[in-house]
Amino acid sequence: MGSLFRSEEMTLCQLFLQSEAAYACVSELGELGLVQFRDLNPDVNAFQRKFVNEVRRCDEMERKLRYLEKEIRRDGIPMLEIPGEVPEAPQPREMIDLEATFEKLENELREVNQNAEALKRNYLELTELKHILRKTQVFFDERLYCDADTGVYGSPLSFVAGVILRERIPAFERMLWRACRGNVFLRQAEIDTPLEDPSSSDQVYKSVFIIFFQGDQLKTRVKKICEGFRATLYPCPEAPADRREMAMGVMTRIEDLNTVLGQTQDHRHRVLVAAAKNIKNWFVKVRKIKAIYHTLNLFNLDVTQKCLIAECWVPALDLETIQLALRRGTERSGSSVPPILNRMETLEDPPTYNRTNKFTSAFQNLIYAYGVATYREVNPAPYTIITFPFLFAVMFGDLGHGAIMAVFGFWMCYKEKPLQAKKIDSEIWNIFFGGRYIVLLMGLFSMYTGLIYNDIFSKSLNIFGSSWRQNYNESTLTTAKSLQLNPDSMDYLQHPYPFGIDPVWQLAEANKIIFMNAYKMKISIIIGVFHMLFGVCLSLWNHLYFKRRISVYVEFIPQILFLLLLFFYMVLLMFIKWTSYGPSPPNFDDVRTSGYCAPSILITFINMMLFKTDPNMRTDCDDTMFAGQMGLQKFFVIAALMCVPVMLFGKPYFIMKEQKARASQGHQSIEASAENGTAGGAPVPASAHHDEDITEVFIHQAIHTIEYVLGSVSHTASYLRLWALSLAHAQLAEVAWNMLLRKGISTLIIIHTLSTCRAACRTRRRTCACGRCRWRTRSSPRSRGTCCSGKACSPRATRAASTCTWCSRAGPPSPSPSWC
Repeated sequence: MGSLFRSEEMTLCQLFLQSEAAYACVSELGELGLVQFRDLNPDVNAFQRKFVNEVRRCDEMERKLRYLEKEIRRDGIPMLEIPGEVPEAPQPREMIDLEATFEKLENELREVNQNAEALKRNYLELTELKHILRKTQVFFDERLYCDADTGVYGSPLSFVAGVILRERIPAFERMLWRACRGNVFLRQAEIDTPLEDPSSSDQVYKSVFIIFFQGDQLKTRVKKICEGFRATLYPCPEAPADRREMAMGVMTRIEDLNTVLGQTQDHRHRVLVAAAKNIKNWFVKVRKIKAIYHTLNLFNLDVTQKCLIAECWVPALDLETIQLALRRGTERSGSSVPPILNRMETLEDPPTYNRTNKFTSAFQNLIYAYGVATYREVNPAPYTIITFPFLFAVMFGDLGHGAIMAVFGFWMCYKEKPLQAKKIDSEIWNIFFGGRYIVLLMGLFSMYTGLIYNDIFSKSLNIFGSSWRQNYNESTLTTAKSLQLNPDSMDYLQHPYPFGIDPVWQLAEANKIIFMNAYKMKISIIIGVFHMLFGVCLSLWNHLYFKRRISVYVEFIPQILFLLLLFFYMVLLMFIKWTSYGPSPPNFDDVRTSGYCAPSILITFINMMLFKTDPNMRTDCDDTMFAGQMGLQKFFVIAALMCVPVMLFGKPYFIMKEQKARASQGHQSIEASAENGTAGGAPVPASAHHDEDITEVFIHQAIHTIEYVLGSVSHTASYLRLWALSLAHAQLAEVAWNMLLRKGISTLIIIHTLSTCRAACRTRRRTCACGRCRWRTRSSPRSRGTCCSGKACSPRATRAASTCTWCSRAGPPSPSPSWC
């Protein structure tokens, strides 16, 4: 139980390990997670340590695994999670097998990717050439002429054909026009289907172009422009027969490439699927190997180079567990020399270690987000288990919303193991799941505060009956849009609602917000002041544990007095106001104790700090709440202000006095144990203590005092956020009810009613034989009903009727109610 409310007692140990057993022993200690090693080679470069080559090999293996993971994710192949427990760190000799496996996979995958990229590039070129041969046929038909002597179609112009990105066409055309001075003829056509870029696998849109020109000089210039715009030029025969022959060859090669590409992709997919089955396992193994060698780099070698020496902080209660882990590591490595673990005496501050479980870990992480307590100080996490959800519930007090949150938290706790086995990668989900117990407690506390506020989806529950009665007449109740509750009348029955707020306040639209604001504002300040007082009292526990008597006298007592004399007195004024002012039946003759004369607590507190007295402008009302109030308030303010110099100069004065006494008499400091972090105030050697710089003590104490005084004021005001957010939640819940839930429920009720009535009418509605009325019955269709004329009629009569006796029109002989 002591370790729950205070950090674990730590001890410094020296560890001697044989070189052949060091890897296995560190692996066992790493699985425990109870040891923090110190760096015994702080002056040695990271690249000059003993196991730097092994760390580099692990980095290289991680790089190869990341490459495999990237390729697997790109193909959308699911990676299997690690079944069961996390695998242990492999033996050093297994590194060679892992390296060989990763090297083989990487080389094979890179070779497959290179081949696939080359095939895709060839496929792209053939596809572009196919489109060129198809699209340029129209261009050739436009420019060809027939030679009268030979009868052969030809052209006096030269040409080049190619493919270019579609978005570069306008700039490409302008450049050709300017560079060739308009002596070229450009025709282009868009390729409808996108083409795959073999380098990036992106889909790109391209266009086919053909440029007609005359002369070698223009040909050189056109080719340079095409090269500058990264256009791809392809050979295109001029004769139609040659183009048809080339197109047939291109189509044959494209079909062959499709077959080869499919086989290549299948082989690549098989390689990635095989790697995806073990990649998570491989990542864990490589990272564990790297962590072990990184830890071994912190060790020091003895003179014989056969033994590794380490220093580590371990929890005092777990020394036996660590000894067993070292013994298992030695047995696993096959070493005959057992490891040696010796406790060391030190004056250094040990690290803070708080033991947690799956329930307290989330609250402990919440504390770590604000800071880590020093060694053996009080751990605030156990108290946060209650205070954090409760303060949230003060802001989120709603029985309905709290029930939804509690159900969600309970579901995550109930399905804990299946959800953990899924190992979802979503960051938001991991945050919620890691704080599942916080969510559950916040929901339960919100349900409790929702009962206190008597609020469920912005509505109230009338469980015990209201303590108010209304004296309005019926016309006022039906016509008035907003009504008020007046405590200074006989409407209040003089006994409070048994639990929470009276439900009648939900109907008091005029002064409901005024009442709830005053109530929640005061509750927030009361909770905040008691919360701060509890925090200061925890510091007393620390002072007593470390036997710091001076800190009790010059820190705790002035701090607690400062809070009590100012802010706790303000809380007392609230209770005095609640108990001294209010309705006083059966006659309300005493105006001084009615709500009319109730003073403002905020104005009273401000006047108290300013030593100011405002006379009550209301007639027949007292200026103070009780006799002697003004003198008592002045005394409280003066006493609170006197606590500030005590906090500022008290500790430095005693330290200076102590240093002088130690210099003259040579005995120990009163607070030596606390300053050196010794648990329980155990004595330490005199050589360990050095005189503190008094300037640093003054600066530290000045910062601490200013922070405490200003923090007391600002924190008290900050607790008003509980009221503000509670008000905002209540108003938003009311808007959600009026604009969303109520209309949605009303719509559902109407739809359900209409559907029910329609179904009932379809099954139970019949037409009377008289043709003038419709009768309904809940009995069998063969039974008789009652006609509008008072006569009995039967459904069988309607089946035989073919003429309506009402309108004398022919109709179907059916019981349908709508044919007439």
